[in-house]
Amino acid sequence: MRQLEQLVLQARAEAGGHEHVDAVEEASRILQICNACRYCEGFCAVFPAMTRRLQFDASDVDYLANLCHNCGACLHACQYAPPHEFAVNVPRTLARVRLRSYARLAWPPALGTLYERNGLVVALALAGGTSGFALLALALRGTLVSAPAGADFYTVFPHGLLAWVFTLAFAWALLALGLGVLRFWRELEPGAPGPAALGEAAGAVATLRYLGGGHGEGCNNEDDAFSLARRHFHQATFYGFGLCFAATSVATVYHYLSHREAPYAYTSLPVLLGLAGGVLMVLGCTGLLGLNLRRHPLQGDPAQRPMDLGFIALLLAVALSGLALAAWRAGPAMPSLLALHLGAVMALFLTLPYGKFAHAPLRAAALLRWAVERRRPGSLELSEE
Repeated sequence: MRQLEQLVLQARAEAGGHEHVDAVEEASRILQICNACRYCEGFCAVFPAMTRRLQFDASDVDYLANLCHNCGACLHACQYAPPHEFAVNVPRTLARVRLRSYARLAWPPALGTLYERNGLVVALALAGGTSGFALLALALRGTLVSAPAGADFYTVFPHGLLAWVFTLAFAWALLALGLGVLRFWRELEPGAPGPAALGEAAGAVATLRYLGGGHGEGCNNEDDAFSLARRHFHQATFYGFGLCFAATSVATVYHYLSHREAPYAYTSLPVLLGLAGGVLMVLGCTGLLGLNLRRHPLQGDPAQRPMDLGFIALLLAVALSGLALAAWRAGPAMPSLLALHLGAVMALFLTLPYGKFAHAPLRAAALLRWAVERRRPGSLELSEE
């Protein structure tokens, strides 16, 4: 115990105090304390990965921060958490490091500053997207209401125009995200991942394994009680988004390969996938909003709450507008609902590389790095499971 206290005091002195130091320095201080304590070693991937290191440079801290799922279990279990003078708060500290890594890895680099006011960025993107498509509809048709009987989406916006606009926006998002993740992966220096490591990482991503908390009972949210609600709401949002993407992909195949043009019947595969995905996204996003608003103030970084809430709200806007469009696609409000939905989707695409969504590919890369690392000769983690 005496050695631990000496280590903590030395780390604090070197960092100059924990209130206003750089996020990486504060994370290094806290991780050294955790490395000496090791009470949380079995909680998630962060702590066994941490114990493989004695010192923590910027790349190590970035890696561990993106490996963290912010389940909160370590905060509620920690004997050195605030108000203790050691002030060990792993979730908040690693959240701040993650934000720093998002901005640093953004491409083009100048757009990394969008993270500083991300809530405002998302709001402006949504307002600009919806108003832009509304104005475009007015320019093309002269009205946003009173769609003629039998009108489809392409009577409002030509198919070729939509295909080009959204293909370019989505390609930009993929390019920007891909370059950031590639740079992160190179910094990790992981070595070549084998099939077993790829399978483990894919399983951890698909099941959101580390949102199960330290003992598989779930996350801590507003108190010490464990709950799997956060994991389930994340899964609903994740799989709902995937189903909506699948619906768009199937519709693209129908259009270009089968020469079947929208609108499709409600019993068709694209519509069924889209409806299921939309419902799951609404359930997931609504649940996540409620959990986020009730979360313990020590969990996460308060400065990032606008970014978190803005992203969830944007996903909810995409899902709700899509479901409304599906329900009233044959009515006079169809042009207005279409402009609203397309504007929300465009805002989502344009902000994907510069908002909360960036955590998904970076976390997947960190999980793959951990799966590779623990298979190296001499590792004990696999034999202990």
